[in-house]
Amino acid sequence: MQDQYRTVAREGVHEIEINKSRFLCALAPAATEEEAQAFIARIRKEHPTARHHCFAYVLGVDGSVQKASDDGEPGGTAGVPMLQMLLRREVRYVVAVVTRYFGGVKLGAGGLIRAYGGAVGEALDTLGTVTRQRFRLATVTVDHQRAGKLENDLRATGRVVREVRYGAEVRIEVGLPEADVEGFRSWLADATAGTAGFELGGEAYGDV
Repeated sequence: MQDQYRTVAREGVHEIEINKSRFLCALAPAATEEEAQAFIARIRKEHPTARHHCFAYVLGVDGSVQKASDDGEPGGTAGVPMLQMLLRREVRYVVAVVTRYFGGVKLGAGGLIRAYGGAVGEALDTLGTVTRQRFRLATVTVDHQRAGKLENDLRATGRVVREVRYGAEVRIEVGLPEADVEGFRSWLADATAGTAGFELGGEAYGDV
């Protein structure tokens, strides 16, 4: 399993115009095919009068799920160049929908390929990407007296604090690179004079 992947930073839309045709590229993070298809359906509903809603998505850290649709454009001129742009930019768990409002001027196959691929590339540039790192989840249990300082120390040393829950004790969930687990145990013991509990959990991806 890869230790990290890149995805789109946020959902958003970027528009370009070529020979009076408008190309609106909507991008969104998507964890599953269901999420990707729901986003595609939502964009279709938002633009009921548009002639084409071409899409592409890449799921899986290794890009194992890839789908593309030309939605009525000549075969291979829309969905495939969109998909190729996502793969070239090495983004994962992302869905792109390019909605085209035809402007009356035909662009030809080459023009369409450049337009659809370019719309996705520009949208990625505009919305930005984030890198997500694979973390081992761990829960630190500490008394209320030490919790505030410990949380500050965790953040100051660059650890990823995912959640803090207050009860009889304070439970702080952190994300650790696998290689840092043993070093973190030692650091925690020193930082809390051995009073903190430490419980290792599963894995997740989070922002670097």
